[in-house]
Amino acid sequence: MATDLKDHLAAMTRRVEHGERDGQPAATLYAERVYPTSPDDLWDALTTAERLGRWFLPVSGELRQGGRYQFEGNAGGLIEECDRPRRIEATWEYGGGVSWIALTLTPEGEGTRLQLRHEAHVMPGFSDVYGPGAVGVGWDLGFLGLALHLEAPTSDVAAQHAGEWATSDEAKALYRFSAQEWGRADAAAGTPEEQALSAAENTRAFYSGEQTPAGMAADAAGGPSEA
Repeated sequence: MATDLKDHLAAMTRRVEHGERDGQPAATLYAERVYPTSPDDLWDALTTAERLGRWFLPVSGELRQGGRYQFEGNAGGLIEECDRPRRIEATWEYGGGVSWIALTLTPEGEGTRLQLRHEAHVMPGFSDVYGPGAVGVGWDLGFLGLALHLEAPTSDVAAQHAGEWATSDEAKALYRFSAQEWGRADAAAGTPEEQALSAAENTRAFYSGEQTPAGMAADAAGGPSEA
């Protein structure tokens, strides 16, 4: 793996906010890092079906404002805003549930900062068990895949991550670090620290294959979700 895992994880920032959406409790995750490329190139990597398939998942549909997209075997949704090369907003629909994502691209130095915002309603009996890391670790994996793709645009990063690497010691180290960081971000947002870190450990165990909750499945961002 060309990208140093520790450098990638250190380059990311994570934040959690708790609030409401449509009168229901909701949690919002923010993940971001700077990539050494132009806004136009990063935009293409995020919106071109051919490139998305190399680092994330195969995608079909109309990749434009007002169009619907579908990642193969995973999430789909409606593209609500598409402002090249600055911002994308879309619904994130999976397993009968709906959440909301936004991607914001901002030039920074010689690179481009990518910020992901993912807002979802709190699910009693699930969110308190796994916390924001259930989805956050999956997005960290996506950010890593994107970094690897930008280094080697013709490589099939998605296939490499779907193979033996996903159960390697390196991958498990990523799951542990990422889950812990999302736990700390959750605690900083007001969740009691013991609860936040316990949820982070549950998420780490799930990604590492040590825990398979009854009635749960891996969601489109990689983490456990209600099936």
